[in-house]
Amino acid sequence: MAHPFLVKEIALQAGLSEATVDRVLNRRGGVRGHTAERVKQAIRELRGQSGQAGLTGRKFVVDVVMQAPDRFSEAVRVSLEDEVPTLRPAVFRARYHFSEIVRLADLAALIDRIGARGTHGLVLKAPDEPEIVAAVDRVVARGIPVVTLVTDVPNSRRAAYVGMDNRAAGETAAYLIGEWLGGAKAKILATLSSSRFRGEEEREIGFRRALRTRYPNLGIVEASEGLGIDQPTGALVRKALTANPNIVGAYSIGGGNRAVVEAFRATGRRCRVFIGHDLDVDNLALLRERKISAVLHHDLRADMRSACRVVMQAHRVLPQSEPPPPSQVQIITPFNLPGT
Repeated sequence: MAHPFLVKEIALQAGLSEATVDRVLNRRGGVRGHTAERVKQAIRELRGQSGQAGLTGRKFVVDVVMQAPDRFSEAVRVSLEDEVPTLRPAVFRARYHFSEIVRLADLAALIDRIGARGTHGLVLKAPDEPEIVAAVDRVVARGIPVVTLVTDVPNSRRAAYVGMDNRAAGETAAYLIGEWLGGAKAKILATLSSSRFRGEEEREIGFRRALRTRYPNLGIVEASEGLGIDQPTGALVRKALTANPNIVGAYSIGGGNRAVVEAFRATGRRCRVFIGHDLDVDNLALLRERKISAVLHHDLRADMRSACRVVMQAHRVLPQSEPPPPSQVQIITPFNLPGT
């Protein structure tokens, strides 16, 4: 476990005492497995943020807690680490807590542990459920600002939401699909990772409202609770396609798009139009392969910049201002991919 970092740096990154870190590094025993793994993760995080080393300025350590598919969590991590060098003279370091599947009780307990340990700010992507609302409020009561990312927990005491206007995104998807199909009578498959995420619920509301108002010939078949993970999402989509022969297109609200494409192929069905979200690794490849029609994207770097600014405002390093506006919805097709 060779590394160039001081024990106190690793302890700060890991949220552990220097004595505990020293025991792990020197293999003295008496340390739980998950604690040792947290030290290893802290070293990996410090290596990834090595561009911040040696910078002077007010230092902030933020915790990023996300329940999301790994591909999206990784996109958030890269966006934050690309953005933090631009925030000088402030120096930001992040501790990451990513899960694809996690129980609400465990997620709330994690938030509580972060609050008890201390942090300058918490960036959170989590379900909008009473347990999470209560945990957020407990953290805020400790003087820690919470910023919700891409999906809101609006009834909590969070400081701000950063991300796109999800209802507008759903309406945009309805417009693209409705115009693409030209008034045909058909069904559209709408896939959600989980109805517990407020952002996805708002996308579906916007989508349904726009179809009902502008394209009444298009109905919706919903497939939910695949958590954006390929295997369960694919199973849900295959079941929906088998039961509904009139499905001709898809709006993927919650991800797992390779599985959606494969489900259409496996059932011998043509997907005439497919709208997804976010320029993650899978969607970039699917666009290049012309297996997805368009992706609704927003600038994650801008979101992370806004989140960091909210943290700085909470600590009175920046003047107070209105909450950041929603990110703009960008329509990405195979013809305007970044870097092409």
